[in-house]
Amino acid sequence: MTLLSVRTHKLTELSASEQSRLPAASGNHTMEVKALVCGVVLAALTVTGSYAQIDVCGTAPLNSKIVGGENATAGSWPWQASLHMRGMHFCGGSLINDQWVLTAAHCFPSTSTSGLIVYLGRETQQLPNRNEVSRSVTQVIKNPRYVPDTFDNDMCLLRLSSPVTFTDYIRPVCLTADGSTFDPGTSFWITGWGTIGTDVPLPFPEQLQQVSIPTVSNSQCSAVYSGVVVITNNMLCAGLKEGGKDSCQGDSGGPFVRKIDSKWVQAGVVSFGAGCAEPKIPGVYARVSQYQSWIKSHISKNQPGFIYSGTAQLVSLWVPLLMSVIVSLSVL
Repeated sequence: MTLLSVRTHKLTELSASEQSRLPAASGNHTMEVKALVCGVVLAALTVTGSYAQIDVCGTAPLNSKIVGGENATAGSWPWQASLHMRGMHFCGGSLINDQWVLTAAHCFPSTSTSGLIVYLGRETQQLPNRNEVSRSVTQVIKNPRYVPDTFDNDMCLLRLSSPVTFTDYIRPVCLTADGSTFDPGTSFWITGWGTIGTDVPLPFPEQLQQVSIPTVSNSQCSAVYSGVVVITNNMLCAGLKEGGKDSCQGDSGGPFVRKIDSKWVQAGVVSFGAGCAEPKIPGVYARVSQYQSWIKSHISKNQPGFIYSGTAQLVSLWVPLLMSVIVSLSVL
């Protein structure tokens, strides 16, 4: 039997039942056309986004170790959130507009907001952070289809007590739009303050860590977890065949992002794994693109920016336009 582990820090102040979240096994014209195509593709990428947030989301002006990772400099990941309960970091999250944070449902045994604080603009857990702000939480919304035993639909929204002001150190990430796809081997970044190995704490001053890992196909991931848990279309997987780099305890709920053109886009939320950074065992992430409608249904003001990644939708949206342009150019 393989024991799965969620990637939250266990809080000693919480009850034993709250700490136990582990599941059971179970020519010129040519150049003009190319330029137009690039412009069309860029427009298509933002067509599903909210105009209120699409201009600011996914930008990190200061961007230049999780397991096997390295220190992140201040402002590198300005959407990164640190969730604290009773003074302790227990999960990560990501700012998706000025008043909402996206995280993992398994981070919350209940929807109580008592003692819950969200820090944004934070660099370390043990030193002063001059660029940070904090907010209490007024609402915890777990996806209604979340299944604790299998981690399916491991998605949660937090409403902050008041909006935050965007700075170089605090700004929202863009989200992958419905239907987005990524080929196996696509590199992503994960960030967080989790342990740097199974039960190996992040050393003083507990600086935000970053690491890049490639995606793994769902079929390959399913084979790894066969007989333990079902890998659904609501999940995506990532990790190195040789191991050594991964998210770990305390990183749960944090962002799994990559840069698309000039925008950083979040495709996953850190969810679970079997150990941390083990060879041939990828980590599992909740697939953000599956939840665009659900997220938008709860955020009525300044909706997050959604960006599509893939080819099918671009073809269906823009082939008629491109054909008409090509025909027009051919008669010149």
